[in-house]
Amino acid sequence: MRRSTFRQLELFEAIARLGSFTRAAEELYLTQPTVSMQIKKLSDTVGMPLFEQVGKKIYLTDIGHELHKTCRGISEILSNFEMVAADMKGLKKGSLRLTVVTTAKYFAPRLLGTFCQQYPGVDVSLKVSNRERVLERMANNLDDLYIMGQPPDNIDVVAEAFLENTLVVIAPANHALAKKKKIPLELLSREPFLLREQGSGTRIATERLFGELGLKPNMRMELGSNEAIKQSVIGGLGISVLSQHTFELDVPSKKFVVLDVQGFPIRRQWYFVYPAGKQLSMIAKTFVEYLRQVTQESNQFKSPVSK
Repeated sequence: MRRSTFRQLELFEAIARLGSFTRAAEELYLTQPTVSMQIKKLSDTVGMPLFEQVGKKIYLTDIGHELHKTCRGISEILSNFEMVAADMKGLKKGSLRLTVVTTAKYFAPRLLGTFCQQYPGVDVSLKVSNRERVLERMANNLDDLYIMGQPPDNIDVVAEAFLENTLVVIAPANHALAKKKKIPLELLSREPFLLREQGSGTRIATERLFGELGLKPNMRMELGSNEAIKQSVIGGLGISVLSQHTFELDVPSKKFVVLDVQGFPIRRQWYFVYPAGKQLSMIAKTFVEYLRQVTQESNQFKSPVSK
């Protein structure tokens, strides 16, 4: 069987990623007929169609999905080689693909900022998404590393804690419990709660704590972002549990308060995570070592709010 060329695989990967022959041609500065011809040759080499068209959209066939996985693997190998070569020259060049859960967006840019100052030759891609989407990306091995508050149970991963994640109860500044001390959890359970969506690490930790005492939060509203929760708390719609990282910059405004509740704060950890068996690139390994340094110097990343 004839071997496919690297250029053909590059074209195929672009089409699979962009979902369009036209956009792939534009990205690679080729004409669409050239792209179509090369993909036909690649399909002939494989012996099966790689794409199917339904209406105006194109989709990968089963063999197309398998080839797409192979292309990603080849891309990782080549990228890793480039990084190794740069490392042997005494340089740190390459790329880092990092995906984090929503709450981590409050500190991840600072981590990356310091890292990029140390290694200005590194190109960084940061994606922020909810836990479900992050797990989906992890299962498909789309990134180098992931940051989350609770490693998954249903995916075989390597996970290491590197930063404290403190969860506290917040309420409007004029709330009736604002000046109370050691508020019983049973009393708190009567208050209207604003919580993140099902599957959120913060929600899981909150419901687990209440469940240990045979209680559950009095759910008033489920919201999809920390910002929406903060604004709803400020507006008097209820109380909530959030990571301190989410409101560091809001503290001076005094629009809400941290309640003194028995069982709180909940002290959790932030983890960097990657699929077990994954070969980390030189840049990813360097970033992991950097995060381990952060563990030793984490006071600079902690929220100024304390209990």
